[in-house]
Amino acid sequence: MKRTVKLPADDRRNGWYEILPAQPESQPLVGDATTDWLVIGGGFVGMAATRRLAELNPNDSVMLLDAQRIAHGTSGRNSGFVIDLPHKGDLEGPDIERKKKFIGLNRAAIRWLEQLVTDNNIDCQWSHAGKLQGAVSERGVKFLQHFQFLLKELGEPGQMLDGAALKQKIGSDYYQQALYTPGCILMQPAALMRGLLATLPDNAVCHEDTPVLGLEQRNGLWRVQTKTGVITAKKVLLGTNIFTEQLGLLKSRMLPIMTFASMTRPLSDAEFKAFGGSDDWGLTPADYAGTTLRFTRDRRMVVRNQYRFVPDYSSSDAERARIHDQHRQALEARYPQLAQLPFEYTWGGVCTLSSNYTSFFGELKPGLYASCCHNGVGVARGTISGKLLAEQASGGDSLLLRDMQQVSGMPARIPPQPFLGIGVKARLKMAEWASRSEV
Repeated sequence: MKRTVKLPADDRRNGWYEILPAQPESQPLVGDATTDWLVIGGGFVGMAATRRLAELNPNDSVMLLDAQRIAHGTSGRNSGFVIDLPHKGDLEGPDIERKKKFIGLNRAAIRWLEQLVTDNNIDCQWSHAGKLQGAVSERGVKFLQHFQFLLKELGEPGQMLDGAALKQKIGSDYYQQALYTPGCILMQPAALMRGLLATLPDNAVCHEDTPVLGLEQRNGLWRVQTKTGVITAKKVLLGTNIFTEQLGLLKSRMLPIMTFASMTRPLSDAEFKAFGGSDDWGLTPADYAGTTLRFTRDRRMVVRNQYRFVPDYSSSDAERARIHDQHRQALEARYPQLAQLPFEYTWGGVCTLSSNYTSFFGELKPGLYASCCHNGVGVARGTISGKLLAEQASGGDSLLLRDMQQVSGMPARIPPQPFLGIGVKARLKMAEWASRSEV
């Protein structure tokens, strides 16, 4: 059952994670174990699935494994938006009812997460701040106008702000205009994930720093190989995203793309006054290859742009140093008054895309379930899909579950290497060139 697999190798420069208080030592699993339910991968899918399984099956044992610390991987590396209105492919096309299903699923995730944050007093800067989508050039303005048209078609609210009104909010006159939508939540992603971990039900246990090397089914039970032993489980749920293919499943169907962010230290009172905007806001680019900005309640600026194809799921120190300099240019172009404000952290995080913009959800084999490939909108989609996956595996049914099944499918096959790498890198370069005015 042992096989060579690529394991997570994330850098240790994730600002969201590093600014949290020191965590207790992890408790890796040592030796063999048996459990009723096993969840592999402790991101948004796996964390939601673990909690929901434990709620629905209070007399069963539920085990969660993660190869790293919770929130050290992709779930703690995003920009902290829980988006209700997808701004990418999910809102394209003529099928209005399908689009409403996506929105309904995202909003169900927000409601559930908010209830968990409130009931458990999770300190993660949870905020109903909404989301700005900003346009720098005429190219960006056209994207904004198209998105506004899609919102009107769906009967969704959206307020267009001109450059002057936007400057009062974000302290920069770099943008021509922005579209504000009120339903997005802002939060500190690593703090949210650590809070969810700390408040799991009593019949759920998490073993961090416990990578999985393989799995197979024998006599109706699943046997999962770790570095130290074998776990036997009745049913297994995968929240492993791109690493699903390392387990021999959904191979050649997902593209690992790494996005990068940098975080400053907190602004001083004098710097905040020179900044001239407000705190607690988030701006995504009108053109998806542009620059995302977050300004947090504790006065840190986060800048995210740059995309790379990463077949090894990792980045080098040299690559992050180059990207740090590009983030520096993006920050100073928008805020020349903050030219001396240093970045404390620069990190990368892997997201998973499919060529047909389709996510997988459901049963892969008898007793083996997965949700993966969320195409860059994983906080809400990952959370609700993990919850619904647990409900499906537990024999449940609901309108939301049927909606999830209807909007999911099979990611299309992708070409083998080296053709894949050549094609993806060329396409990313073309997108970067076309979007250069928005970066």
